[in-house]
Amino acid sequence: MPLSCNVPREIRSLGRALPKLADALDRQEGINIVAIGSSSTAGDGAGPADSYPKRLNAHLSDRFPQRSIKVLNLGIGGQEAPDEAARFKTDVFGNSPSLVIWQVGTNAAWKNYFLDDVQAAIIKGLRRLADGNADVILMNLQYAPALLTAGTMPATDEMLKLIAAAAKESQVSVFNRYEIMKYWNKAASIPFDQMICNFDGNMLHQNDWSYNCIAEALADSIVEALNISRSS
Repeated sequence: MPLSCNVPREIRSLGRALPKLADALDRQEGINIVAIGSSSTAGDGAGPADSYPKRLNAHLSDRFPQRSIKVLNLGIGGQEAPDEAARFKTDVFGNSPSLVIWQVGTNAAWKNYFLDDVQAAIIKGLRRLADGNADVILMNLQYAPALLTAGTMPATDEMLKLIAAAAKESQVSVFNRYEIMKYWNKAASIPFDQMICNFDGNMLHQNDWSYNCIAEALADSIVEALNISRSS
């Protein structure tokens, strides 16, 4: 029996409208969405067609068949917020997106970065993105064994708090990937070996199933946020 991607609305909800994306969908035939981040954006652990940006592209195209939607996968393995923010001029603004999905925090927690520096880079990056014509969603960490050990858990908890605080200060959405995957594992009893691809022995990266389900949940959240935009 196939595993279910279901997740409660209150866990996946963005909690904010996406007015710039809503306006673009109403006015433009072609829509660019930039997905920037590290290896879990690039799609490590998945087949070429199964990164979350690729699957998100498919889910959103199904929901908006009258629009040409391109989700651009600009993930680079091993990067963190400072490296990613340094690419905004070319990789984000250069593609004129209506929505930017910025996945951050995993490498900082896993590799024991100085988290205050990462938070400062996120806040600075969000201020730069505010000057553009795109809505912004921060995607937080994956719920994976590598981030739940005695050595990494304190940094994981702190990084989740720092991402939430930065999003609140900048008034942008957070897509709570961590809580979604935790729900699958804890409440839906989906074991890690069905959510995580251990190709490198680190028990960190997602697999085809969880990338697709994250993309499906994110697509649902985006549609919900668009409806909020149009009703406000």
